[in-house]
Amino acid sequence: MKLTKSLLAQLSNLLLRSDFLLRVFQIFLDEMLKKSETVFHKKNKMLFAVPNQMTKYRARTFSSKEPETLEWIDSFTENSVFWDIGANVGIYSIYAGLSKSSKVFAFEPSVFNLEFLARNINLNALQDQVTIVPIALSNKIGMNKFQMKNTSWGGALSTFGEDFDQYGKSFDSPLFEYSIPGSTIDAVGYYFGIDPPDYVKIDVDGIEHLILEGGGAILKNTKSILLEVNTNFEIQLNNINRIMKQLGFKLIRKCFMGDETFYNFWWERV
Repeated sequence: MKLTKSLLAQLSNLLLRSDFLLRVFQIFLDEMLKKSETVFHKKNKMLFAVPNQMTKYRARTFSSKEPETLEWIDSFTENSVFWDIGANVGIYSIYAGLSKSSKVFAFEPSVFNLEFLARNINLNALQDQVTIVPIALSNKIGMNKFQMKNTSWGGALSTFGEDFDQYGKSFDSPLFEYSIPGSTIDAVGYYFGIDPPDYVKIDVDGIEHLILEGGGAILKNTKSILLEVNTNFEIQLNNINRIMKQLGFKLIRKCFMGDETFYNFWWERV
């Protein structure tokens, strides 16, 4: 591994010193960024940018990785409003836009994922349906650190304004971080005039309960919410259950995520 990194460092230095090699590399990179993969699910044909292994994995496991999430989107009424909080590169935003003609607001603060979220929107001609909201959500308004343990395109494992991860453990040694504006659900909806959601998905690696805390007004008429929950992260689990019941929701299903402690909790308004 050390030898590989050393060779890559030497190659990078060589590229930087040679205008010709740099141009060749730029052409290669541009072609990689244009690579896409076609995904079929039910009657829907989707295109996803696949510049690396992570994005290719997300495309190729579209139908198998979270089948209940797709079933949940299939339950949407036509032309509904969908807030995809933690949209990543937008695979579920794209599916909701195409399969249900949903008006989608895709919340994603990662600079590494935003480009490919935008590329996927354009590849599927959904510019008028899917709006990118590059703001982090939490239970308060203000600037804070967005910290990441993965900077790969399509990667996850991040936190905003907190010092814990999706397990409730210390978020040690972030690989990359920067300061960005954060907002509550209620404030972002009010100040930006974003349509209140009929459906909400929240998958943000640990602060799902904090995001819910800031959404009492906007979420009062929401029909259904899908939340990723670590059932061993007791503070998160207890707060989610309390808040959702206060908002008038009933837990319909716990959808297994392939890990013995992670589930998507499918909530419906009573």
